[in-house]
Amino acid sequence: MDSAPRDTPDDTNPLHRLSLDALRRRTSMKWRTYPEDVLPLWVAEMDVPLAAPVARAITDAVALGDTGYPAGNAYAAALADFARTRWGWDGLAVERTAIVPDVMLGIVEMLKLITGPGDPVVVNCPVYPPFYQFVTHMDRRVVEAPLGGDLRIDFAALEEAFRHAVASGGRAAYLLCSPHNPTGAVHSAEELTAVAALADRYGVRVVADEIHAPVVAHDAAFVPYLSVPGAENGLALMSASKAWNLAGLKAALAVAGPAAADDLARLPEEVSHGPSHVGIIAHTAALRDGRDWLDALRAGIDDNRRLLAGLLAERLPQVRYRPAAGTYLAWLDCRPLGLGDDPAAAFLARGRVALSPGTSFGTGGAGHVRLNLATSPGLLTEAVRRMAAAVA
Repeated sequence: MDSAPRDTPDDTNPLHRLSLDALRRRTSMKWRTYPEDVLPLWVAEMDVPLAAPVARAITDAVALGDTGYPAGNAYAAALADFARTRWGWDGLAVERTAIVPDVMLGIVEMLKLITGPGDPVVVNCPVYPPFYQFVTHMDRRVVEAPLGGDLRIDFAALEEAFRHAVASGGRAAYLLCSPHNPTGAVHSAEELTAVAALADRYGVRVVADEIHAPVVAHDAAFVPYLSVPGAENGLALMSASKAWNLAGLKAALAVAGPAAADDLARLPEEVSHGPSHVGIIAHTAALRDGRDWLDALRAGIDDNRRLLAGLLAERLPQVRYRPAAGTYLAWLDCRPLGLGDDPAAAFLARGRVALSPGTSFGTGGAGHVRLNLATSPGLLTEAVRRMAAAVA
């Protein structure tokens, strides 16, 4: 296959808009890491054009030469309005926010505020690989609380991890991935309330990575962690990065619950120098004016979840896949294929499809791969065809 569906201006689905030839002209990580004969469905970049309001905001800024240092709270105000209208949450107070370079660097800064060197940070594995990389790089230690068999939070495992984390007397934190990457689970209000209660019981501080929050299925509801009872001393990181494909335009927001305001106030002023001013302009425009585009994207991802389930049932029925309500990522259990701990290596070598290896997601990832659904139906279909051929 050498092309995806061509640009079709009358089609509102952003995933239908770009050809493979156009995508291969991109110079980002997704399209430059592997040779041209490889279909890249790995890193969380989407195969979409920019939303028109975002593109206009960027080009207007460039035309003005508005490329200096960031200022003001327009980003926070746009996020607060988005949270109110999309999630029914009016508790995002602009005065309890701070701009940070991106979500992961924001997580690092939040963990610096509430933990010290050598302190434990609990994660639900399998989980986003940078959780391990950034936490250990900042001289904290990871404590794993594996997900349950249903790929949701296992509260018995979480309590055991909390108990272990606080046993040494240090300041413990829980890095919550919501929605969860790679499984796509969207935590319910009941689950998050239980998290807050358990964290309070053990004196564990919660930092929630909510970067995928806007990208949920149309029949699902995202619940911000800070909106549930008991989460008042929590901290959250949010961004328009994933939902509008803005990873290269660095900007994110740290949000504090009412009881964590003093913690956020201790954030060093120089951290606010990290985000890109043009990035903040782009993220603000996305949240404020890019909502119709987002809804079209969400519908396209819903379609791709169903498409992938059908393709796997037809061509790779041994692979276990549960379509999830959140993110644009698919977690595939390939253990029945007998490809060992790293099936991604076989799919790359034999099928020329690049997927994220499950082993990098921690305990529970062996024998799995993560597939990026945010591509055209044509490319998704071709990728599964190649994957099936690789194990034939």
